[in-house]
Amino acid sequence: MDPQGEGIDTKEALCPRSPIAGSRLSLEYYLDGCKRFLQLTEESSEVLEQVEILHLSSADLLINRAVTSLQILTELRVLVLKGGQSGDETGRPQRGLLTYLPPELCILTKLTFLDLSNNSFTELPSCITSLTLLSVLDLCYNRLQALPEELGKLENLTRLYVMSNQLTEIPQSIKQLRKLDRLNLSENKLESLPQEIGCLQRCTELDLSGNCLTKLPETLCQLTSLEKLHLHSNSLITISADLASLPNLNYLNLRNNKLRFVPEELLSCSWVHLQGNPIGEPDPSSSVKEETPCSEIKELYLEPGVNRFSITPDGCRVYFPCGVRISFPSGAVSYTITIYFQMLPPDQQHVKLGHHDVLLSRTLELRPHGIQFHQEVEITIPFKSPGSLSKREIVIRTLNDQTWTNLCTTTSGQNLRQMWASCRTSHFSWFFVISRLVEERCDVPAQGTELFSTVDQGIRVCFPPGATEETRTVCMQVLPVSAQALNKITGDTNSFTSPLLCLSQSSAANFLTPVKIQLPLPPGIKGNSLDRSRLFLLHGDPQAQNWTDITSQVSLEIRHIYARFQVDHFSWYWLWYTTKSYVGDLAKTAYKRLRMYQVQFVALQRKRDPEQVLLQCVPKSKVDNTVKRLQDRYRGPEPSDLVDLVEGEQFFAAFEQGLQLHSDHPKSVSGRLSFVFYSRMKNMMEVYVTSADRMNKDVKGQVSFYRGSVPDVLPEEVTKHRKGPDTDWMASLPLKLPKLKSSDSELGKQRNGYSLPPLNLGNAEMGYLTESNLLSIARQIGREWQTIGLNLDISKGELERIVYNNSGDLDRQILEMLFLWAKRNSTQPDCVGRLVNAMKDSGRTDIAEMIQEIVTLGKQKYTQSIHRLGLDQGNSSEDSAIALSQ
Repeated sequence: MDPQGEGIDTKEALCPRSPIAGSRLSLEYYLDGCKRFLQLTEESSEVLEQVEILHLSSADLLINRAVTSLQILTELRVLVLKGGQSGDETGRPQRGLLTYLPPELCILTKLTFLDLSNNSFTELPSCITSLTLLSVLDLCYNRLQALPEELGKLENLTRLYVMSNQLTEIPQSIKQLRKLDRLNLSENKLESLPQEIGCLQRCTELDLSGNCLTKLPETLCQLTSLEKLHLHSNSLITISADLASLPNLNYLNLRNNKLRFVPEELLSCSWVHLQGNPIGEPDPSSSVKEETPCSEIKELYLEPGVNRFSITPDGCRVYFPCGVRISFPSGAVSYTITIYFQMLPPDQQHVKLGHHDVLLSRTLELRPHGIQFHQEVEITIPFKSPGSLSKREIVIRTLNDQTWTNLCTTTSGQNLRQMWASCRTSHFSWFFVISRLVEERCDVPAQGTELFSTVDQGIRVCFPPGATEETRTVCMQVLPVSAQALNKITGDTNSFTSPLLCLSQSSAANFLTPVKIQLPLPPGIKGNSLDRSRLFLLHGDPQAQNWTDITSQVSLEIRHIYARFQVDHFSWYWLWYTTKSYVGDLAKTAYKRLRMYQVQFVALQRKRDPEQVLLQCVPKSKVDNTVKRLQDRYRGPEPSDLVDLVEGEQFFAAFEQGLQLHSDHPKSVSGRLSFVFYSRMKNMMEVYVTSADRMNKDVKGQVSFYRGSVPDVLPEEVTKHRKGPDTDWMASLPLKLPKLKSSDSELGKQRNGYSLPPLNLGNAEMGYLTESNLLSIARQIGREWQTIGLNLDISKGELERIVYNNSGDLDRQILEMLFLWAKRNSTQPDCVGRLVNAMKDSGRTDIAEMIQEIVTLGKQKYTQSIHRLGLDQGNSSEDSAIALSQ
């Protein structure tokens, strides 16, 4: 929301003897930012009088003292007092502490930009309406129940954001805000709008989504400057045809309303979005019980650490600590049901991605899987916007009946760091947000039709009458290819391409008559001057693994800027203009660079020198071969979670939890390592790690990989392990180094700080769990560890001692609990089964299933080893185990 650019050099700004560079003071990301500001007011008030731009975090405990000193900043033009810069322990944006502003702030008469978002205001401070020069006012994510009539005094407002509050009405004085260009009133409780809203003649974007509107005022059709109108997720039952006549309107979102009839004028507009409406369905019977009004549905705010909640037939809205929101309408269930949830890191089991999909969120798992609701449930998931990727769309993907499905999705948010995706569903399983190529879809009847691309207006597909006997569904996706990107990939300035066109259909049969496809010629190429010998039409197989030159098999009709051809089946099509003769191989190489890569990070330690660590980023398809090739010289953990990588995107790595880079290493910055990955360039790096007390204990920690440009000095946020939905964290690998001066026998007696013999829980019949297995299990456990401990018959007093002895170290607490139980039960034959039952009783069936899979695999390996050693006849299980250990 801050249009004023980066903050000042705070080290210089906080020096009383130095002027404030550029008249800017940005302290919102300092833990003691308000304290520093108050020191400046005492020591350098004459310098502060020159400040024009000020940023403070309203989550700072001293914020209320700080705002009382703002009146000395008489030249202030931009003021940002918002929360949400950091998250709490569950990742939810930390709300600011401001509930009022002192009346004395009305003296800031030069103020034009005011950001009070993510605070706790229940009413608009009276001093704000005196700031008549205000141009931008951001009040998002507060608790405002109403806006005062005095709001009309702010006649210079051009942008007003009041998203996600509790507004039930809008004052009539809004008609006085005649300079307003953007107005966001989404995610409130508005049931109606005043007629005066039609006076906002300069408004170009109006967002009313996520309210309880059943109808719109007629004056809304008077907003002749309006370009974008967001009305999705309301309760609209009628819509005016006059909206189609607004001269500048090019986007109208009416998704997820209650429209049973839409005027023909709107139906014919390509920029009107109507998914999720019961269009054409009959009116419900009057005997059916009316749904609970939007404003009467209960709201449930879950506390950190809670992983379940109950819903009743009355419905409710549930707000998760991680930012997820779920709305259950009245009548969604017939009886009370308990819902379990968890946020999962990327994993192949619950993430399915295509060639051009980019994962934007963690995975939300809702259980029980497969539950069917009587009415659709609305799910809203926070995600990080891929700001650098254009001409794409955001969708929520889910698994339904063993099939991955893209749900009709709407998005909202004020900036790239705070975005939400919403969908409606009647089942529960896994849900995650992706960015994908825009998908155009149409039904092709026997009478024929045309399909146009919204990504490139020059792309169209014409289906003549008789092309099909039965109606079939056709999908189109377009991948734009810039000349700069192609030149960088191929190194050839004489090669040009059209956009890449991907067509698919619901039927496996070819079309009965040829279908005509139109593609734009490559940029800079004109039909009246091109060399036909250099123009190639390529056809890709369904997975785009190979590209075939079909130029001679079709009749290319060349227009001034278009090429047209006919086909009877669908796949991938691509026009190339090049002097190269091996154009198929050239296209194959180019496409590999254009697609999104699924990669895994690997951290391996050199066997001869465990302090030497190899970091490598490997495409998913090459992980096994890479680890196998290096296993003679290196050892280390398994590859990390699966992530998606855009070609050439940067990553950086950080060692955490006690590890330090060797001070002599040139890339060491305050114990952190910059690690930039390019898939066709350098993709590995070897570093040395050590610690100050290397002789006294093992070195343990995490290697965490973060997405984004590597700053000059890595931010402090990298030390906050996996914090919140907006984090740049992508994957994390455990790292454990043995003692520098220890024998192998000593290492076997003391691992991870626990004095245990070589650990094998269980028996041959029921299966074994090793120490390594327990470490993997511990990494899956979170703040419910004490519940698991109680279900493992560990006393409450013992759990309290564990907390006391390991204060502030959650990982250590979990490990000590788990290994305390393991030490006591290592000789019990049914201990593995007891561990599985404890996980189930604690609501962690996912861990229980993981344990069962480990045990099953272990039993298979055990049986194979017995058979290989010839011990499967004449020996007991105990004798076999002894033989194997020898």
